[in-house]
Amino acid sequence: MPALPIDATNQIVITASRAPQAEARTPASVSIIDDAEIEHLGPPLVAALIRLTPSVAVATSGPAGSFTEVRIRGAENNHTLLFIDGIRANDPASGDFSRFELLNADLASRIEVVRGPQSALWGSDAIGGVISVNGLDDTAGHSLAGEAGSFGFRRASASGSIASAKGSLSGALGWQRSTGIDSFGAPGGDRDGYRNLSGRLRGTLIATPGLRIGASAFALTGHSEFDGYDPFTFEHTDTLDNTRNRLAAGRAWAEFGGADSAWSGKVGASLLDSSNRNYLASTPLNRTSGSRRTLDAQIERRFTMGRMEHRLIVAGEIEGEKFHARGLSSGLSTDQDRSRSHGAATVEWRGEAAAFTGDVAVRRDFFNRFDDVTTFRAAAQVNLGGGFAFAGSYAQGMAQPTFFDLYGTFPNNFVGNPNLSPETSRGFEGSLRFRRSAFSASLTAYRQRLHQEIVDVFDFTTFLSTTRNSNAISHRSGIEAEAGWQVSPHLRLTANYAFLHATQPDTISGLQVKERRRPKHSGSVEADGSAGRWSYGASIAYAGSHLDTLEVAPFGVVRVAPYWLADARVAYALKPGVELIARGTNLFDSRYQEVAGYHTEGLGVFAGIRLSGR
Repeated sequence: MPALPIDATNQIVITASRAPQAEARTPASVSIIDDAEIEHLGPPLVAALIRLTPSVAVATSGPAGSFTEVRIRGAENNHTLLFIDGIRANDPASGDFSRFELLNADLASRIEVVRGPQSALWGSDAIGGVISVNGLDDTAGHSLAGEAGSFGFRRASASGSIASAKGSLSGALGWQRSTGIDSFGAPGGDRDGYRNLSGRLRGTLIATPGLRIGASAFALTGHSEFDGYDPFTFEHTDTLDNTRNRLAAGRAWAEFGGADSAWSGKVGASLLDSSNRNYLASTPLNRTSGSRRTLDAQIERRFTMGRMEHRLIVAGEIEGEKFHARGLSSGLSTDQDRSRSHGAATVEWRGEAAAFTGDVAVRRDFFNRFDDVTTFRAAAQVNLGGGFAFAGSYAQGMAQPTFFDLYGTFPNNFVGNPNLSPETSRGFEGSLRFRRSAFSASLTAYRQRLHQEIVDVFDFTTFLSTTRNSNAISHRSGIEAEAGWQVSPHLRLTANYAFLHATQPDTISGLQVKERRRPKHSGSVEADGSAGRWSYGASIAYAGSHLDTLEVAPFGVVRVAPYWLADARVAYALKPGVELIARGTNLFDSRYQEVAGYHTEGLGVFAGIRLSGR
């Protein structure tokens, strides 16, 4: 079982800069979920871990495995940029959403959540923030695990790594299924379940002392059942609707230089392919597919002037995307075949002295479908003494219109707008931080503005819905409080609270109204650790009340009640390499909804076994 990190300040942050840096030195607001925490809590899906981080709202449309939205600091669902093993993983065939309902936690050993606009570093979609999910590390070993319990849930996983002085190879497979519950809670309603199968593979080779080459790949597949609408009353009803989704990607790269080299760099290429197919029972209804090809390169120069160490990074990227849609709506074709491409250039400077860390980044994105966009970020952290530090930043974000925003079509209902411009955001944040020995805490305030937001509007001349860029501004501001305490080598405690105020202009009146599916208050408390043959983890997450819109008559705005979610896991090692596991979810048996009208599971109890070795 993984040990707790005694000195959390030595953890390395990958995505808060174009080059790794120590967590204690980064000005960015970042949360790290390490391998010990992932194992000690043991949830099936990554979304359950992400909801424990500050200012992250998770909304699942029904039971586990259903469509899952993740919003950071009140941003839109497609304003969260997801990396999986260094590959940009937002789905071009599904509105650039991050497919968290497919993301099996058994494939993850480390998760980073960087909050705030990061487009100056990583480009489109990084308005709310960036989430990076990485798989197994390069430590040799293997593991087999299985689990079963409530709601017809079954789970199995296998992973392994081999390593030598010349390189490493690691991989993992994860499978899950659940019969679920009825999404709408109707008496005698049919159950809506899911199943997924996921895998990942990563290999590295040290060709020479100064040259490393590697490749990584992942595949996420899922089959989820859901309920649709009565064709005559248009009310929610039990149907045999189901969706089958696939997201697969690979990347190859080469790196030169090292941590102490004056010059270093890397070059890489990646390919992502996705497919989403909808059925009524076994009858096909419609499908979308997409692909993304990327070439990237980066060079870094390190040098020292006086008492400050400098890093200058220059990066370039070329990307091409394709989108295909097939199907019928109202008996008419929804077929689309579209493509687009863009390039980008990024320059980042980072300087570190004894009590100061500064970072400035500028990026220019060159689009072939709409106007180019420049984004900027400046951040700094100053140590004040006595364990205190102040960090602040100004950052801009950007999100290009999705293929569906531009070209989507549902005859007699919706038609896209090819004249859209990218959404842009800008914001400030300031943070007072404290770190000493085994305790850390921070208090952060932020304010962001979203410009040219892409909104749905109804055209009274064509009687169709479409999209357009709003001329008004959407407002997001909030406060985040965090604390972490390494009580002993056997116990770690963390807690956070977030306050959010998020509004957008009403498309008719122009007045500011509260954003949907964004709790004003949220937070969590978590404990995990290990002692002797025992390992354990528990969490309590709170989501305050929020507004949502009913999908059926009377189609009004409703208030979704607040809820508490308590989960726990305990494992006992019968002998080295053999563990028995017990896990419970929703231990308060809360009757809650994250999306209005969609029910979620009650109390769940699960048991399993894990075999491991080195």
